[in-house]
Amino acid sequence: MGDHGIGMQPSDAHDIEELRAVETEADARACYPLMHQLRPHLDGEREFITRWRRQTAVGYRLLALWRQDRPVALAGFRVQDNLMHGVHLYVDDLVTDQALRGSGYGQRLMGRLSEEARVLGCAKLILDTPLTNTLGHRFYYRQGLLATALRFNLPIAPAGQREL
Repeated sequence: MGDHGIGMQPSDAHDIEELRAVETEADARACYPLMHQLRPHLDGEREFITRWRRQTAVGYRLLALWRQDRPVALAGFRVQDNLMHGVHLYVDDLVTDQALRGSGYGQRLMGRLSEEARVLGCAKLILDTPLTNTLGHRFYYRQGLLATALRFNLPIAPAGQREL
C-alpha cells in the first residue's frame, strides 16, 4: 500500500459525511494538507492561515467535502464584478486529494459551486488553470466549462524589494 494522501485509502470514499463551508480556524488548519497539494509554494500552515484570514475578510469562501474530520476535496471562491464578465463567481482553488481523484468529488464541488453562483446572482463561473494542467482541462471540459481566454501576467517586485 502506498501513501494515499492525508491518511485515507481510496476505498474510504463512501465515508463522506458532508459538504460544508470552512468557517473556523480549526477547519482551515485541517484543510492545509489538502490545499498544500494544490499550492505547494505556500510556506507552511501559518502562511496558509494568514492568507485564508486576509482573503476571507474580503469575500473569499472555502468549501470542503469532509470525511469525518478530514477534507477530501475543497474549493475556494469569491464573487467578483468587473466590466468584462459582470457579477461572476471566481474559483480561486479547486483540489481533490490526489489519491482520490476520479472519485466524483470534484464534480460534486463543481455542482455546488454552480448552484452557489446561481443563488448569488452570478452570470458566470470562472476559473484559471495552468496551460500545463491537461488533466484539469479535461475535467473542466467535462463539467461544461469552456476555455475562452489566455491570461498573461507580469511579476512585479513589491516596492522596496529588488528582484534577483
